[in-house]
Amino acid sequence: MKELLNDAAARAARYAVEVRERRVSPAPDDVAQLEHLGGAIPIEPTDPAEILALLDQYGSPATVATTGPRYFGFVTGGVLPAALASGWLASAWDQNAALRVMSPAAAKIEDIALAWLRDVLALPPTCGAGFVTGATMANFTALAAARHALLGRAGWNVEEDGLFGAPPLRVVVGAEVHVSVLKALSMLGLGSARVITVAADDQGRLIADSLPTLDWRTIVCIQAGNVNTGAFDPAEEVCERAGDAGAWVHVDGAFGLWAAAAPTRAHLTQGVSSADSWATDCHKWLNVSYDSGLALVRNPEYLRAAMSYSAAYLHAGHDREPSHYTPEASRRARGIEIWAALRSLGKQGLAEMIDRNCRLAQRFADGLRARVLNDVVLNQVLVELPLETIDAIQRDGVCWCGSTKWHGHTAMRISVSNWSTTEDDVDRSLAAIQRIIG
Repeated sequence: MKELLNDAAARAARYAVEVRERRVSPAPDDVAQLEHLGGAIPIEPTDPAEILALLDQYGSPATVATTGPRYFGFVTGGVLPAALASGWLASAWDQNAALRVMSPAAAKIEDIALAWLRDVLALPPTCGAGFVTGATMANFTALAAARHALLGRAGWNVEEDGLFGAPPLRVVVGAEVHVSVLKALSMLGLGSARVITVAADDQGRLIADSLPTLDWRTIVCIQAGNVNTGAFDPAEEVCERAGDAGAWVHVDGAFGLWAAAAPTRAHLTQGVSSADSWATDCHKWLNVSYDSGLALVRNPEYLRAAMSYSAAYLHAGHDREPSHYTPEASRRARGIEIWAALRSLGKQGLAEMIDRNCRLAQRFADGLRARVLNDVVLNQVLVELPLETIDAIQRDGVCWCGSTKWHGHTAMRISVSNWSTTEDDVDRSLAAIQRIIG
């Protein structure tokens, strides 16, 4: 075991060093070599050292260098050294984070990480949270709490009685709502196609004056960080209107919620803390490894009521039981990497990382100014380019940026969210992009 883990550490360390200079997208020949990992399942056992060697030989070259400094797709963070190393140790521990009796260490570390997260995100100090896989499940989990709370006001127990015959709820979203919110609504039985969609401005911000009359049966979903432009919905105005009417406000803040941690960007989140629930990713701007998301709810009892379960053999204690706040029961102890990342950075380091990424996004915008479609307020840059040019940039391998459609324009989406990206990485990427544009 020791020799095998030492071998794995050496291979992983080599990958982590080389990823800075290798091409970002794998070469077609390297992808084709993955066939060597297939074939019929072996009849006899295979030496673990041989398995590791095969995985490294054929798997490593075929990966997308998402942990590297020139990957700018899908708002994907890298992985901080402390988070990576702690994740290795957590994997060796192999703790089930469902209940405290299963892992006191995992539960306590999760408690500590939650307190730190509420602090850096400027959210209510008593809000409850579930450590989930990502923003889609975070939206699902938080909106399940909203469904419980609103139907509970009508005397309906949705967890016991389901939605058959339940009082109707309304959901209001902006025209640029993220698909993960619609997926969550679909899974919750609230219907992705039944939402009331209100107008958004040219940056994708929901227009508060377009909101319908709100009441206690209404859930309003707003964005902290549009996935294309980085723009923020007017949370302060929406929350004020919703509060007067007794409506629930949910914030989809997969990456934008982290702006609260940087004094230079915190003004963008004004009013967000007045919402009733929030969803965010930790594998984006906190730069921990996949998968890691967070669902937060102002009243933790609503979250617990929507997510908790019981059985005679499950010995729940008096303290917070992690699985009573998540859809999963058994799950990995992902709070450990979050704790490590926050401990590694501190509030100052986290703020600096976020601010630096935003400055580097502006550096991209300055270099491509004539083609930029959005107001660069955060870490997102939209560059108008034909799809064939974007494909050529991706194939080139110097950097990787995704494609999107924005108000009738085909655009390349540059998302700067990696802790290790430098000005040199941006300048190398700009040179490659400009060379391909011609």
